[in-house]
Amino acid sequence: MSDPASEWATGSATEPNGDGELDYLAARLVDGKLTGTPVEQSVDLPRIEKAVREILLALGEDPDRDGLRLTPARVARAYAELFAGLRVDPATVLTTTFEANHEELVLVRDIEVMSLCEHHLLPFRGVAHIGYIPGPHGRITGLSKLARLVEVFARRPQVQERLTSQVADLLMERLDPRGVITVLDCEHMCMAMRGIQKAGSRTITSAVRGVFQRDAKSRAEAMSLIIRG
Repeated sequence: MSDPASEWATGSATEPNGDGELDYLAARLVDGKLTGTPVEQSVDLPRIEKAVREILLALGEDPDRDGLRLTPARVARAYAELFAGLRVDPATVLTTTFEANHEELVLVRDIEVMSLCEHHLLPFRGVAHIGYIPGPHGRITGLSKLARLVEVFARRPQVQERLTSQVADLLMERLDPRGVITVLDCEHMCMAMRGIQKAGSRTITSAVRGVFQRDAKSRAEAMSLIIRG
């Protein structure tokens, strides 16, 4: 039986769709498996390390002291993971659909969201709620795929507004549903830790497509199910 760890080290493992260029951190977003090439082959870690060291020097710190000596390397690997979504085509998450003959609302609530705001590279976190009404074909996708889709888009430099729209737009494109509704409710550390410093404030964004745009009753029904919890 092959050893996944040795495969990652040698780069012999391949991503499930046959694309050996997808590193294992990125592959995990697609199917949860640590397959693919080592992240060192996909991300210029030494370049990130040099940049982090320069930041520490510019702040007046000593990057060679015990507490900071390994910080550039740690930050480089953390960024490789936090931004793994840049190395994934989100459409690959939705390649599997099912004939379920279901034409009513499908809603997944409270999907955890963690991302980095592209303005300050500080975190924002909260929950996403995703609902869609399948088209006349009745095709659906796995519920976990909705969470993975959020994760792929979240692991990029982001703004909450764009993240909300990206999820809705790709679901419309790939599932061809009658409508999609996406709502994100997040707290932003760029507001809590700096600037106005208002911890606990929440930002809510929504994107509605298809029938949810045209039919106020359908939109209200979906929103009531989202808010009810």
